[in-house]
Amino acid sequence: MQLILKYFPNLTEDQIHKFEQLESLYKDWNLKINVVSRKDIDELYLRHVLHSLAIAKLIQFKDETKLLDVGTGGGFPGIPLAILFPECSFHLVDSIAKKLKVVDEVTEGLGLTNVKTTHSRVEEINDTYDFIISRAVAAMPTFVHWVKGKIAKKQNHDLKNGILYLKGGDLSEELKDYKTASIYNLTDYYNEDFFETKKLVHLPLKYKG
Repeated sequence: MQLILKYFPNLTEDQIHKFEQLESLYKDWNLKINVVSRKDIDELYLRHVLHSLAIAKLIQFKDETKLLDVGTGGGFPGIPLAILFPECSFHLVDSIAKKLKVVDEVTEGLGLTNVKTTHSRVEEINDTYDFIISRAVAAMPTFVHWVKGKIAKKQNHDLKNGILYLKGGDLSEELKDYKTASIYNLTDYYNEDFFETKKLVHLPLKYKG
């Protein structure tokens, strides 16, 4: 938890309380339904929570921003961001029902009212969002295909509406066709070794009516 406060020192008491609860909720539910590896559960704040919050180092979402978390798994990056931005709405989607069971229980345990979940393939979601967030669920061309037509028309941020994608390694090959993509190294935000190869990609997407 100190790790979170190190990089996000201005949290409210309620946010601190919710972040503190995450560990026991995930450890408890992970024993029943394994969504996070054993190694990762011991480093939950570093490998999952802080990693998810890297998006907040690039952009501060304005109130009423709508976000879609694709392939959320155990609720990352959606749940940590939902704690940080209580006035934004988060739609967490995954095709694996048991993972969403954990997400629902954690959301309920935290008392988060700005998160909804859907057990579905993302292609079947019919709505538009300011930003689509995810952690490395597919190569970018595949991902862009999945989320086609899901970006809202109205721009409310300096950062253009589109995809915010957390991924590691060399991305030059899969991003070579996306000239508008911006790549941010997470080492610019965090100094832990874990983030050495980790990146955040912003890919603006146009509204397709």
